[in-house]
Amino acid sequence: MLSIVILTKNEEKNIIDCLETAVWADELIIVDDNSMDRTIDVINSLGNKKIKIYKNVLSDNFSNQRNFGLSKSTKDWVLFLDADERITSGLKEELNTTIINRENNISGYFIKRVDVMWDKLLNHGETGDIRLLRLAKRGTGAWVGKVHEKWQVDGEVGELDGQILHYPHQSINEFLLDINYYSSLRAQELFGRKVKAKVQDIMIYPIAKFFKNYLIKFGFLDGIEGLIFALMMSFHSFLVRGKLWLLWQKK
Repeated sequence: MLSIVILTKNEEKNIIDCLETAVWADELIIVDDNSMDRTIDVINSLGNKKIKIYKNVLSDNFSNQRNFGLSKSTKDWVLFLDADERITSGLKEELNTTIINRENNISGYFIKRVDVMWDKLLNHGETGDIRLLRLAKRGTGAWVGKVHEKWQVDGEVGELDGQILHYPHQSINEFLLDINYYSSLRAQELFGRKVKAKVQDIMIYPIAKFFKNYLIKFGFLDGIEGLIFALMMSFHSFLVRGKLWLLWQKK
């Protein structure tokens, strides 16, 4: 009834914890972007026959990678999970109920994702109210967008009460590496869409981002973790606009 698709690249530290919350599914699809660590060895050590591993180069296009995983799924419903995410027990129960109940005409469901930074739940800021369309009937849509990709599903969509726990950037070093990588992808995507950045944008966007995350969205209520998150996402905004400006200067 349910396939779970997980994208991996050098996820040996995360993949076991992720799979432990997903092994109850009928099918587990791993799409690996040529991991150089022990990710595949760790998965194979589980000896779980429900797990199917496919190698596919990401090529900086997350939608293509997710659509590849979607094409390999065989069950009626498909759930997408990242290696640094975990399915809560409440969501598991709700998923089973939703999948068993075929009487409604809903094609997909949004699921709330809660970030956990250094054992602290971030209930505010831009991640405090994130809901992602991660569960849908197979064959009802496709992923679009190279980065910050979205699953576009035909038909009615609903929302589940259960949550996915997200464990990103478990050190400042990882946070900075991720920000550098994703800001480059975002700048290239905007450049490809002919979006231009002015010098003032490089200053205004980061300040506005911090103000929105830390004050308007009450990030300060998450303590020092909320402050660090707001500062880092402001830096991400600075890098996106700065890199975009540089791309136009090189043209």
